[in-house]
Amino acid sequence: KVPEGPRSRHLEEVKELLVKATRKRVRDVLVAEKHKLELEIKNQPLPKPKDVVEEEKSTLGGYTVKINNYGWDQSDKFIKIYISLNGVQKLPAENVQVNFTERSFDLLVKNLNGKNYTMTFNNLLKPISVEGSSRKVSASHLLQIFRPLTQYCVC
Repeated sequence: KVPEGPRSRHLEEVKELLVKATRKRVRDVLVAEKHKLELEIKNQPLPKPKDVVEEEKSTLGGYTVKINNYGWDQSDKFIKIYISLNGVQKLPAENVQVNFTERSFDLLVKNLNGKNYTMTFNNLLKPISVEGSSRKVSASHLLQIFRPLTQYCVC
Protein backbone atom coordinates (compact mmCIF):
# COMPACT_ATOMS: atom_id res chain seq x y z
CA LYS A 1 0.00 0.00 0.00
CA VAL A 2 1.28 3.46 -0.93
CA PRO A 3 1.54 5.81 2.07
CA GLU A 4 -0.89 8.71 2.10
CA GLY A 5 0.53 12.17 1.54
CA PRO A 6 1.38 14.74 -1.11
CA ARG A 7 3.88 12.49 -2.90
CA SER A 8 1.36 9.67 -3.30
CA ARG A 9 -1.22 12.10 -4.67
CA HIS A 10 1.37 13.42 -7.14
CA LEU A 11 2.18 9.85 -8.15
CA GLU A 12 -1.49 9.02 -8.79
CA GLU A 13 -1.88 12.12 -10.97
CA VAL A 14 1.29 11.31 -12.94
CA LYS A 15 -0.05 7.78 -13.54
CA GLU A 16 -3.35 9.23 -14.80
CA LEU A 17 -1.52 11.60 -17.14
CA LEU A 18 0.70 8.77 -18.36
CA VAL A 19 -2.36 6.80 -19.48
CA LYS A 20 -3.57 9.83 -21.48
CA ALA A 21 -0.19 10.83 -22.97
CA THR A 22 0.28 10.06 -26.65
CA ARG A 23 3.55 11.82 -27.50
CA LYS A 24 6.80 9.97 -26.82
CA ARG A 25 8.60 12.93 -25.24
CA VAL A 26 5.71 13.62 -22.87
CA ARG A 27 5.50 9.93 -21.95
CA ASP A 28 9.28 9.83 -21.29
CA VAL A 29 9.05 12.83 -18.95
CA LEU A 30 6.09 11.31 -17.11
CA VAL A 31 7.80 7.92 -16.78
CA ALA A 32 10.90 9.61 -15.32
CA GLU A 33 8.76 11.60 -12.86
CA LYS A 34 6.79 8.47 -11.91
CA HIS A 35 10.04 6.63 -11.17
CA LYS A 36 11.37 9.56 -9.12
CA LEU A 37 8.17 9.77 -7.03
CA GLU A 38 8.13 6.00 -6.45
CA LEU A 39 11.72 6.17 -5.14
CA GLU A 40 10.88 9.10 -2.86
CA ILE A 41 7.88 7.24 -1.43
CA LYS A 42 9.89 4.04 -1.00
CA ASN A 43 12.71 5.86 0.82
CA GLN A 44 10.66 8.08 3.12
CA PRO A 45 10.85 7.07 6.78
CA LEU A 46 7.91 5.06 8.02
CA PRO A 47 5.47 7.13 10.06
CA LYS A 48 5.61 6.50 13.78
CA PRO A 49 2.51 5.18 15.53
CA LYS A 50 0.43 7.92 17.15
CA ASP A 51 1.15 6.73 20.69
CA VAL A 52 4.93 6.87 20.07
CA VAL A 53 4.66 10.40 18.66
CA GLU A 54 2.59 11.51 21.66
CA GLU A 55 5.07 9.93 24.08
CA GLU A 56 7.98 11.68 22.35
CA LYS A 57 6.17 15.01 22.52
CA SER A 58 5.54 14.58 26.23
CA THR A 59 9.21 13.78 26.91
CA LEU A 60 10.43 16.78 24.94
CA GLY A 61 10.70 19.82 27.16
CA GLY A 62 10.69 23.38 25.81
CA TYR A 63 10.41 24.00 22.11
CA THR A 64 12.10 22.56 19.03
CA VAL A 65 14.63 24.43 16.90
CA LYS A 66 15.36 23.36 13.33
CA ILE A 67 19.11 23.15 12.67
CA ASN A 68 19.97 25.09 9.52
CA ASN A 69 23.68 25.80 9.99
CA TYR A 70 26.12 22.98 9.45
CA GLY A 71 29.45 22.18 7.83
CA TRP A 72 29.99 19.57 5.15
CA ASP A 73 33.14 17.62 4.27
CA GLN A 74 33.65 14.62 2.04
CA SER A 75 36.29 12.22 0.86
CA ASP A 76 36.22 9.02 -1.17
CA LYS A 77 35.22 7.03 1.93
CA PHE A 78 33.14 9.41 4.05
CA ILE A 79 30.69 12.27 4.02
CA LYS A 80 30.73 14.28 7.23
CA ILE A 81 28.25 16.82 8.51
CA TYR A 82 29.39 19.05 11.38
CA ILE A 83 26.77 20.65 13.63
CA SER A 84 27.78 23.12 16.35
CA LEU A 85 25.77 22.68 19.55
CA ASN A 86 27.38 24.05 22.70
CA GLY A 87 27.02 21.67 25.63
CA VAL A 88 25.95 18.66 23.57
CA GLN A 89 28.74 16.54 25.10
CA LYS A 90 27.11 16.87 28.54
CA LEU A 91 23.84 15.24 27.43
CA PRO A 92 23.06 11.58 28.13
CA ALA A 93 23.59 9.45 25.01
CA GLU A 94 19.85 8.72 24.71
CA ASN A 95 19.18 12.46 24.22
CA VAL A 96 21.00 12.41 20.88
CA GLN A 97 19.02 10.25 18.47
CA VAL A 98 19.89 9.64 14.83
CA ASN A 99 17.93 7.54 12.37
CA PHE A 100 19.65 6.66 9.08
CA THR A 101 17.95 5.22 6.01
CA GLU A 102 19.49 4.51 2.63
CA ARG A 103 18.62 8.01 1.38
CA SER A 104 17.91 10.09 4.49
CA PHE A 105 18.69 10.81 8.10
CA ASP A 106 16.87 12.37 11.04
CA LEU A 107 18.61 13.92 14.01
CA LEU A 108 16.92 14.82 17.30
CA VAL A 109 18.80 16.35 20.23
CA LYS A 110 16.53 16.47 23.26
CA ASN A 111 16.63 18.93 26.12
CA LEU A 112 19.83 20.83 25.39
CA ASN A 113 19.64 23.98 27.51
CA GLY A 114 15.85 23.74 27.57
CA LYS A 115 15.48 23.33 23.80
CA ASN A 116 15.23 20.45 21.36
CA TYR A 117 17.11 20.51 18.07
CA THR A 118 16.16 18.70 14.92
CA MET A 119 17.62 18.21 11.46
CA THR A 120 16.28 16.10 8.61
CA PHE A 121 17.85 15.33 5.25
CA ASN A 122 15.53 13.52 2.84
CA ASN A 123 16.25 12.31 -0.67
CA LEU A 124 20.05 12.22 -0.50
CA LEU A 125 21.62 12.28 -3.96
CA LYS A 126 22.99 8.73 -3.64
CA PRO A 127 22.39 5.84 -1.24
CA ILE A 128 24.42 5.58 1.97
CA SER A 129 25.37 2.57 4.06
CA VAL A 130 22.99 2.57 7.03
CA GLU A 131 25.21 0.18 8.99
CA GLY A 132 28.35 2.18 8.16
CA SER A 133 26.85 5.52 9.19
CA SER A 134 27.29 6.91 12.68
CA ARG A 135 27.30 9.96 14.91
CA LYS A 136 30.00 11.28 17.19
CA VAL A 137 29.62 13.84 19.94
CA SER A 138 32.56 16.03 20.96
CA ALA A 139 33.11 19.11 23.12
CA SER A 140 31.03 21.56 21.12
CA HIS A 141 29.69 19.78 18.10
CA LEU A 142 27.94 16.76 16.75
CA LEU A 143 29.34 14.93 13.74
CA GLN A 144 27.30 12.74 11.37
CA ILE A 145 29.39 10.34 9.29
CA PHE A 146 28.00 8.60 6.21
CA ARG A 147 29.63 5.87 4.20
CA PRO A 148 28.40 6.18 0.63
CA LEU A 149 27.54 3.05 -1.29
CA THR A 150 28.75 4.78 -4.46
CA GLN A 151 30.91 7.80 -5.28
CA TYR A 152 29.34 11.07 -4.09
CA CYS A 153 29.80 14.45 -5.66
CA VAL A 154 28.31 17.54 -4.09
CA CYS A 155 28.80 20.05 -6.87
